Formats: sequence, structure tokens, C-alpha cells
Amino acid sequence: MKTKIRVIIITLLSTFLLQAQQQTKGIIGTNNWMNNWTNFNPAKMEYSEATNIIAGTIDKDTRLVKRNTYQLVGIVYVTNNATLTIEPGTVIRGDDKTCGTLVISNGAKIVAEGLETDPIIFTSNKEIADRRPGDWGGIIILGKAPINFLGGLHTLPFTLDPIINHYGGQDAEDNSGILKYVRIEFAGRKLSSEKELNGLSLAGVGRKTILSNIQISFSNDDSFECYGGDLNMNNLISYRTTDDDFDFTQGAQISISNSIAIRHPFSSDISGSRCFEVDSYDKIQNTDMSKKMTKITASNITLVNLEENNQGLVRESVHIRENTFFSLTNSIVSGFSPFVLLESNIGDGNDNLSKMSFKNIIVNNCNGGITSESSSSDVTIQNYYNPNSGIEYSKYKNSELFTMPNIKGNPDFRANVNNTIAIGN
Repeated sequence: MKTKIRVIIITLLSTFLLQAQQQTKGIIGTNNWMNNWTNFNPAKMEYSEATNIIAGTIDKDTRLVKRNTYQLVGIVYVTNNATLTIEPGTVIRGDDKTCGTLVISNGAKIVAEGLETDPIIFTSNKEIADRRPGDWGGIIILGKAPINFLGGLHTLPFTLDPIINHYGGQDAEDNSGILKYVRIEFAGRKLSSEKELNGLSLAGVGRKTILSNIQISFSNDDSFECYGGDLNMNNLISYRTTDDDFDFTQGAQISISNSIAIRHPFSSDISGSRCFEVDSYDKIQNTDMSKKMTKITASNITLVNLEENNQGLVRESVHIRENTFFSLTNSIVSGFSPFVLLESNIGDGNDNLSKMSFKNIIVNNCNGGITSESSSSDVTIQNYYNPNSGIEYSKYKNSELFTMPNIKGNPDFRANVNNTIAIGN
């Protein structure tokens, strides 16, 4: 009997160790979690005309219901610790003439919890033939979680009410609500001559906020941008954004998993568009260096360029600036030039390179691996990261690497089970 028990224990332990060594790379799931609630061709989607207008300030608990279609007119602020609740299946259309924008202020909440079969949709109010990136503003959430800006508080670089436009604090557990099974389409317009809005701007947002199953498509700037804060995010989709897919700054402490950026070279910005743009600050003189620097932990990520003929404006998939911590594991990166670009200030010393790790990654059809803006550091950098890192360089077509990468159908960007490298065997 004891012998049988020992055999069972040894078998279970061996299985566990084998699985640990053979972890599937890229986005994962028993089923294709991108089914049902996503839309990769929202320009052709017929949405109902608006029946109700949302404008001004929401300063008490308010509920938006599925039976209505709403038009977001001007900048709409949720204030006074109010909660804006949105029913599954509700459609909110951002007004193009007034740059409809939703701002969840410090202390307020948004509870937008859709369903896989009934997502909540924020989209353009334009007709099918006229929808473009930047038709309306986007969604902004201002929270009380820490940032590393001097003084611990800051304002966003958008034209917002100065009384409301502030974020940051000491509460890493701050709760700004829920965004789940939500689509955000054609956002990213300028409120004024200042910079474009993002699809979703998360400023000082705390870790009790739930962000899961969110698709941002055709944003005219970044899809997701985190200004400081402390968040766990999963099952995010960025599709055909003009600028960066995931942008992190001001000491953001972020765990992001099972998420995907799908880039198209002719949707990119000439200034340089990346899947991950990671820095700790814009100007070091405005930064409290005693506070946490940006730390991003990313796992089971898929970063893919749909254009396989080296055309367009797609550059590196990941750009990392100095004094930043970044970890990428169990992921697939396909079709970039190069895979990673490090700011020249990082140099090639072990102290700085040890702040970043890259483990168990397929780097497919990328023109270069982990490189520096200062090419003289490249050899040292590659010698530091490549040995025993589990980075595998390959030359597969997307159709060989992924299960069903046809964006015109029901795409499935999980690793192709017939590709033994992708599934970890």
C-alpha cells in the first residue's frame, strides 16, 4: 500500500513539474474567450438611434438601462461619490460634435458589468459609413491610488474641469467600480488643441477596481493608459489602435494577464506605436524618486501584427524607458521590428538589465530581439537575456502559430494546438 502511495505522489509531482516546464504561451482558455462579446468590424454594426441624452454632471446614483440607447454629449462627470450603474446590453454613443466623454471622478464609481452574451458598448454616434477613430472622447477614471508624481497628486493633460481633474493618493486598495464585458469603439478625439484622449484612461486607480474582458477598437490614441495606480487586469483586447495598446507611467503597479494586442500597420502613428509603452515618468524633475517606479508584470500575452509583409508603421512591440520594472512571461510576440527596444539610458549594466525579465516567449517573425536605442549595447544585452530564458525565435506564418487568426471571421488567437513550440511541448 505504501509503495502505491509513493508511486502516486511521485507521478503527481512529475506531472506538476512537467506542466510547469510546458506552459502554454500567449492567451489561454479552455474555450475561445474572445467569442460572443467582441466585434472586430464595428464600422459595419447597426446600432439603434439614441433615445436618451446624458450630459452635464451625474451627482447621485444613476442607472442606465438596456431598453434605452444613450447619447453622451460633452464631458459628463460622475461626482459626489455617486455610482453610475449600466445594465448588460446597454449602448452608449459618444457625440462627435461635442466630443462626448465620460469622466468618473475621484471617489465616484462606474459599475458596467456586461455579460458574455450581452456586452455593454461605448461607440460612435456616426452612421455606419462615417465612423472613424477619434469620433468621440473616451472614458476617464480618476482614483485615489498612489502615483510617483511630486506631491502625490496630479492632473491629466486633457481640458477637464480643474476642480475635478485630480488623481492620486495613498489608497492602493481604492475601488472605482467594475468594467467587465465592455467594448469601447472609435474613441480618442481631442477635447481641445491638447493631446488626444485614450480609449480608457486609468489615473491613480486602485486594485479593488475590476477590469476584465474589455475590448478597445480603433482608438485614435492609446487603447489603455495607466497613470500610476495599482491594478490587476485580465482578458483585455486592443485592436487597431493608432498609438500604443498598453501605456504605463507614473509608478503604475500593474499585473496584466491573458490579454492581446492586435496591431495593423496602417492604423499606426508615425511617431512610433507600440503594444507596450512603459516608463516611470515623463520628466525626472517632476518625480518623487522615493516612491515606487513603474512595475509591470505581464503573463500569457499575445502581441501580433496582422501584416506579414513588413509594410506600414509597426515598430518594436515593447519600448521600455529607464528606472522601470518589466516582466513578460509565457507569451507570443509576432511580426515586430524589433521585439523589444530599451531606452539608451538603460545601458547594458546588470543592475539596470535585472529590472526586466523575459521568460518562455515565442518571438516570431521579428526583425531583431531585445535591443537598445544605443546599438553599441546590443551584444551585451543579448548575452544577458538569451541564455536559459526560454526565448524561442521562429518564422511561422500567423496561420501556423495561432488557432484561427482570421480577423474577418471569429478569430481565435490561442496557440495552435498542432504547433508544439507554441503549446509548450
